[in-house]
Parts: sequence; structure tokens; C-alpha cells
Amino acid sequence: MKNEDTLKRLKTIEGHLHGIIRMVEGETYCIDVIRQIQAVEAALRKVSGQILDGHLNSCVITAVKGEDPAERQRVLEEVLEVFETANKA
Repeated sequence: MKNEDTLKRLKTIEGHLHGIIRMVEGETYCIDVIRQIQAVEAALRKVSGQILDGHLNSCVITAVKGEDPAERQRVLEEVLEVFETANKA
């Protein structure tokens, strides 16, 4: 995933987050606020997945093909930790 696309998506999410803040300040109906929060969460998960895909297809492949077993292990443990953290939420 290109940085420009990632930044564009994150700035869009940022705009939505500011909108949620305004909704809370304006005492918008709770369910409407929750729906907007869920939309932002889904957008963040999508960006996270795209960044992870890029990482798997670049850094991880490079480490797995590399000569350093410690680096291979470190990168694989790092990816595993990301998945474990995501599943705790």
C-alpha cells in the first residue's frame, strides 16, 4: 500500500473522528454516535489490514528469505504479537 493512499485514508478517518467529537458536543442521539464510531473502527481495521499486507509482502518476505535466523524469528514473532493483540480486543 502506498503511503499517499494510507495518509489519505487516515486523514478521512481523522475527519470522521472530528465529526464524532462534534456529535458528542452537540449531544447527538447515542446510537447515531455509536454507529459513527463503529464506522471509524471499521475504517481503521481496513487500513491496518492493508498496512499489514504491505508489511507481509515486503519486510517479512525479505526476513524469511534472508540468511539471519534471529531476524526471521524476530519478524515472525512480531507478526504473531500483532495478531494476538488484535484478538484480545
